[in-house]
Amino acid sequence: MTYDPFVRGPYPVGVHTLTLDDTARRRQLPTEIWYPAMDSVRGLDMDDATRDQYVLLPGFPAVSQNALRDAVPRAGSHPLVLFSHGFGSHRRQSTFFCTHLASHGYVVASLDHLGNTIHDIMQLMLEQARGKTIPETPAQARDFIALRPADAIFLLDALLDGVDPVVAPHIDAQRIGISGHSFGGWTTLMVTKRDARISAALPLAPAGGGSHMPVRELTEALDFDWRREVPTTYLVAERDSLLPLYGMRELFERTPGSKRLLVLNNADHMHFLDRVEEMHELFRSVPPPGAFAEVAKTVPPIGELVSGEAAYLFTNGLGLAHFDAALRGRREATALLDGAVDALALRGVSISAA
Repeated sequence: MTYDPFVRGPYPVGVHTLTLDDTARRRQLPTEIWYPAMDSVRGLDMDDATRDQYVLLPGFPAVSQNALRDAVPRAGSHPLVLFSHGFGSHRRQSTFFCTHLASHGYVVASLDHLGNTIHDIMQLMLEQARGKTIPETPAQARDFIALRPADAIFLLDALLDGVDPVVAPHIDAQRIGISGHSFGGWTTLMVTKRDARISAALPLAPAGGGSHMPVRELTEALDFDWRREVPTTYLVAERDSLLPLYGMRELFERTPGSKRLLVLNNADHMHFLDRVEEMHELFRSVPPPGAFAEVAKTVPPIGELVSGEAAYLFTNGLGLAHFDAALRGRREATALLDGAVDALALRGVSISAA
């Protein structure tokens, strides 16, 4: 069969939620886990009548993800990928990608970085509306320089220790990757340095490079002295308003070993989220407080940018190929990455490579 990482995989996808109790840090961490499921539920993960729905914020309509709630896991041992959400986001921010990986035989786990989620940002915005002074982004980010990597490492420890008896027997502890978007991309780089169990890194538009956003503390915290080979692919946006492309290139230059930088042309920062068009326009009209509000004034309307469908082809196909090459040793995945510009051009998507 021809290798095609752009299409959904052969396995139905299950999902379930648990709360991890980090007693040492007094943190209760809601966690989402996606995994390949049994053939008996094929199609139910994609059917509007049966696929999972969740309510992100009280009073807002439910949204769906392409997974079946509490499906029985597929037999076998599967690579594990951790996913870290962006600043003021949530664990389900990129289910398009997490479910895509699971459909190709990966277990994927993502938690809410408490204090830095959409719920926390909404609370800040309510307080600001009532006249309270909101701290600038550096003060908020500084608190999470320690918390975010520790959250991800705690999640990995818990999963490998069997905290989830449903999925634990199906995790291959020798094949572990990590990905994340924006602040989660920065978290990806931090955890890759700190935890030698990570064998592949996929930062998506990561924070920490040169930028007009106030991220100096994040830049200074990064340490690229990894002391081991970790294949790393950066997937980034050409017209990123929040974290410009030159900052991505700075991070890429600092990254050791085997690495790639692939750029989705005519895309912005929100092209790595579910419901790209909706989330992009939401950021333009109702940005978080602080420096984000100033950046939002420069963001172009979504009609001037590449479609969400194109963005999903970019992230799903190249993200999966990276993990297939690094964690599964699939030569055809490496060949596809080598020819990524042409592979996506055939699908009507314009990208460039460093």
